[in-house]
Amino acid sequence: MKLASLRAGRDGRLVVVSRDLTRAVAVPHIAATLQQLLDDWEELAPRAQEVYEQLNAGQVTEAFDLDLNALAAPLPRAYQYLDGASYISHIARNRAARGESLPADIHEKPLMYQGISHGFLAWNEDIALPNEGDGIDFEAEIAAITDAIPLGVSAREAEERIRLFVLLNDISLRNRIPAELKRTFGFLTGKPASALGPIAITPDELGDLWSNGLVHGKMRCWVGERLVGDLDTGIDTPFTYGDLIAHAAQTRSMEPGSIVGLGTVSNEDESAGCACLAEIRSLETIRDGKPSTPLLRFGDEIRIEHFDTAGHSVFGPIRQKVRRHEPVEART
Repeated sequence: MKLASLRAGRDGRLVVVSRDLTRAVAVPHIAATLQQLLDDWEELAPRAQEVYEQLNAGQVTEAFDLDLNALAAPLPRAYQYLDGASYISHIARNRAARGESLPADIHEKPLMYQGISHGFLAWNEDIALPNEGDGIDFEAEIAAITDAIPLGVSAREAEERIRLFVLLNDISLRNRIPAELKRTFGFLTGKPASALGPIAITPDELGDLWSNGLVHGKMRCWVGERLVGDLDTGIDTPFTYGDLIAHAAQTRSMEPGSIVGLGTVSNEDESAGCACLAEIRSLETIRDGKPSTPLLRFGDEIRIEHFDTAGHSVFGPIRQKVRRHEPVEART
């Protein structure tokens, strides 16, 4: 099943989307929002699945042509957003460029942080930030959206509680992050709001792409017209989505609608390119002693898209332009 949220209010309006991403239908008789669907998934999802099958068969008279520009993030506000760094080559390259070693337990315990969950950007919404000098970067990922997660859940049980997957741009401010990490209290100002791709997809809809706890396929990333990454998302990580969810759930339960990212996609094969500019700059530093690729500047555009083995877009694109944030004048 494929789902999306039309721009409406703070939480969007839930629509079921056809398999080819051309048609959609609102389902207020089932759930007004995606969060409402997630809150009562066992009862409501089968009804939404029935609508999905009818939509694909051309049997829904209320269906309309889908305009991606009308879509918000599938889950504009989430109860929790946790992001990992599970592709080891991504971590190794960035740390090697800084002259740092990997944690001794890097293959046993995933690296994770908690980010902003109250306002995800839409797939085509500008990355509006105050200062170009903060070192603006994109990070291409696939994130899981969960059902309720009990404290102490196992990785296998956690995997069974994944309800949806969605494309994610985990936006980073590279020139703010080192000082924050040096203080050893984690990310804060170095991680602004992230963006979600337009379409959320159930694991079964992914077919063979969902295998062994990972989402396979090709993640392609562009800066302007330049293809900077053409990566396999299902290799080169020792961790699954279930592993990350279980790691976080050691000491906390999680509400339905929690978002968990696996981390910036990275392959051991350098010819695949990179899913963020920081990793490109790290490889340049390791090779040449300094980076030559600039971070994002105001006016730059990025595109992130994940493709199946036949070359079809899975989640729809993320296309964003970087611009200066214009502060709202204070009321007098």
